[in-house]
Amino acid sequence: MSSADEKYMRRAMELAIKGTGNVEPNPKVGCVIVKDGEVIGEGFHEKFGEAHAEVNAIGECQRWENDPADATMYVTLEPCSHHGKTGPCADAVIAAGIKKVVAAMGDPTEHVSGKGFEKLKAAGVEVEVGLCQRQAELLNSGFIKLAKEGVPWVIAKWAQSADGFLAWANPFEDGQWISNQASRTDVHKLRQSAQAIVVGVDTAIADDPQLTARPAGRKKSLRIVLDSMLRIPLGCNLLDTMQAPTLVVTTEKALVKNIEKVEEIIVTGAEVLALKEVNFRPDIGQLLVELGKRKIQTVIIEGGVKVLDSFIEGGFADAVQIYIGLKELGADGDVPASEKMMQLAAGDGLSDMVKTEFDGDVRVTGVVTR
Repeated sequence: MSSADEKYMRRAMELAIKGTGNVEPNPKVGCVIVKDGEVIGEGFHEKFGEAHAEVNAIGECQRWENDPADATMYVTLEPCSHHGKTGPCADAVIAAGIKKVVAAMGDPTEHVSGKGFEKLKAAGVEVEVGLCQRQAELLNSGFIKLAKEGVPWVIAKWAQSADGFLAWANPFEDGQWISNQASRTDVHKLRQSAQAIVVGVDTAIADDPQLTARPAGRKKSLRIVLDSMLRIPLGCNLLDTMQAPTLVVTTEKALVKNIEKVEEIIVTGAEVLALKEVNFRPDIGQLLVELGKRKIQTVIIEGGVKVLDSFIEGGFADAVQIYIGLKELGADGDVPASEKMMQLAAGDGLSDMVKTEFDGDVRVTGVVTR
């Protein structure tokens, strides 16, 4: 494929990202239609239940009075071939007279999985697959993992000082935040892209977080508290389910021993889920299977060191998003990152690593290598 082909596909990916937080559990998809070397239409999947990227791009051609017949379509994912909340995109592509479709990757879901490409080819549309495939896979990592493995994509997220502390020893004297405002704004974008956020009960007690995205997106992420002894305070923000839904995850033993507390939690509107016990804690693997059954694609782990390490060391973390502040806290620092967390912050054990600066802070993202 030429550099021009790659340019158009990268533009399609830029468009796809615009759907973040609004299209889930559907994938983020972008589309660019090119004819005689000129872009004649663009589109992306804007909202769950509404038109897909291909249909929106064809619609833009029509609004611009451009004829898409004999054009080339660049799309980040295989056009669908089935009737769901919308009609099949493959049919719309064929009806528009598109001559060639360049797709970054196939759709891994059972109801598509090559059927869209087959329909296009049967209608005489030329199909090429694989341009910028790795980038497309990262774009929809949660959608792909849920489709293939039945469990969500797990992102371990934390903020640390330059010397590896996650908190100030005296936060209200020294300054509450490790990261700056630009980094914290970016965290809310991450929350908008996920369907669930996990913390441990110690974080719920110490910080009383809300775990909501601001500004709020189309859907509120499920807030999950890992609480093996059911110690969550009844008046905490996480049990204010008017803000967002909450799931308290405990062990089967704790459930039996604390029936009254369970009933009090349920009265708040929160849900209690009892799992098998592993090392005196709820079974993380079982939790992820349960979340997969709920069609949750992406989970953010925002807990303390113990919770983060349990996902990382247990092999459950798929990716990281780490915010590293400028300051070294030294004796003023508290809660040091674990050795494994420090390695990941340095890029060891990561693929597809990207470093981005936010007003001096550095954000490290990458996929955890197994």
